[in-house]
Amino acid sequence: MATSSVISYDVDGATMVGHLAVPDAPGPHPAVLVCHEGPGIDEHARSRADRLADLGYVAFALDYHGGGERLPDMAAMMARLGPLMGDADRIRALAHAGLDVLLAQPQVNPGRVAAIGYCFGGTMALELARSGAALQAVVGFHSGLGTSRPQDAANIVAKVLVCIGTEDPLIPAAQRTDFEAEMRAADIDWRMNLYGRAEHSFTNPNAGDAGMAGIAYDRLTDERSWRAMIDLFAEVGM
Repeated sequence: MATSSVISYDVDGATMVGHLAVPDAPGPHPAVLVCHEGPGIDEHARSRADRLADLGYVAFALDYHGGGERLPDMAAMMARLGPLMGDADRIRALAHAGLDVLLAQPQVNPGRVAAIGYCFGGTMALELARSGAALQAVVGFHSGLGTSRPQDAANIVAKVLVCIGTEDPLIPAAQRTDFEAEMRAADIDWRMNLYGRAEHSFTNPNAGDAGMAGIAYDRLTDERSWRAMIDLFAEVGM
């Protein structure tokens, strides 16, 4: 069992509202930072944090839009994400703010920390790794793989896993190839799992609500990618 709570924190004058989930057993525990999908923090991100806590991890689902709410539509999401996409420093600052909240929890073992992310949150988790953050593992689910500073992959100390659907229109094969070249050039311990027939947001049961082609939940891929994450966590001693 686990206990959850809401944590508000400030990033450059904006109030972020994240979701903390803590195992009921005494710590210290390994910890996982959870970065939400592009539309904002929602039940998907919160439930992933709760699920991790049930497995014995302290998990914090950060908020990188502010207010702790999901944005109302695609136009609002793109207006918020557009300025972020090419700004590696800003993405990393938002990620580090969430990581600071997680590391401040007394139940956390600071030597056993991972970051995971979904959609643009996966991009954020990868940028956090590129910043040189002291992470044991980083996992991106249907995550954007591009970066404006691929040379910073040399700073990565974590083992990297990205889980990508082959039919994801937002992550074309060329982006996967560029990411492979980036990881190889930096000699990172990395892996990319490709899931046939899976589209974007394959982990989110509500993905179909977007009503957009190429965005759909896939139960088997969701389960398989989660197991891949757990295997990586076990490998690094999380």
